Amino acid sequence: MKPFTQKPAPYYSRNGIEIYHSDCRAIEPGAIQGDVVMLDPPFGSTSLAWDRAIPRVMSIASGLATAAGTLWLFCSVKVLLGLGEMADWAHVQEVVWKKQNGTNMHNDRFRRVHELVVQFRRAGVPFRSCFKQPQFTLDARRLTMRRKAKPPHMRAIAGHTYLCVDGGPRLTTSVIEAHNCHGYAVHPTQKPVDLIALLLGYSCPPGGLVVDPCMGSGSVLVAARQMGRRAIGIETSKKYCDAAVQRLEDLEQKLAAGEPAEESGRKPASQRGPTPPSTIPKG
Repeated sequence: MKPFTQKPAPYYSRNGIEIYHSDCRAIEPGAIQGDVVMLDPPFGSTSLAWDRAIPRVMSIASGLATAAGTLWLFCSVKVLLGLGEMADWAHVQEVVWKKQNGTNMHNDRFRRVHELVVQFRRAGVPFRSCFKQPQFTLDARRLTMRRKAKPPHMRAIAGHTYLCVDGGPRLTTSVIEAHNCHGYAVHPTQKPVDLIALLLGYSCPPGGLVVDPCMGSGSVLVAARQMGRRAIGIETSKKYCDAAVQRLEDLEQKLAAGEPAEESGRKPASQRGPTPPSTIPKG
């Protein structure tokens, strides 16, 4: 595989969003400088033709976004335990994505209705130096909280009192319920834009650059465009590059017309249950 010493010509470029029809392994380290890496690679866990594990995938992600302080990895515990290549990254936290339904590959186990999204920071970069904007949901219940002593397993935490009001903000939990994309997905493992937007809102600064080395049909790019972030997607399949371009062009038309950025086949937000998470500005 002949490496690129710089980025190839973009397959698509508009409003800070770029797509490269290429293999992420063919782009030289340092050719891309991003703030956040969003990684959802094939792990060879299915019989689908495109699902072929990429060796040293975490190291490839490190080289593709050498300025990045944050990496989000969609995976399972089995995959996480088998990576064995974490020298460049340090664990921060994990989010559990709870779906409205799940796979039923085994009828002798608990039905799997979740997926892990694990956050890492660049090794050697203190977490305090990473951009982070805590996310909130507007569904708090009226409650007065008082903390008089630190938990025995934590460092010193000052005591305080605060009041939650009904319908007010509360810190988003680490278990996030978001419908999967069944019924309108153009990729077998397409991720919901709302979920991606929540992760980017937390970890990518306004105007920042997110890099998706295994782009698929472009959910990360769609979320980034909606939120005013820049994005680079890399994908080996021309079919999915075209699908991502179509999704982005559809979004541009809706933004220009002032219409809701809902995708075809998806229920309106008013029919999808609780209000989705929103960012509450600091201060």
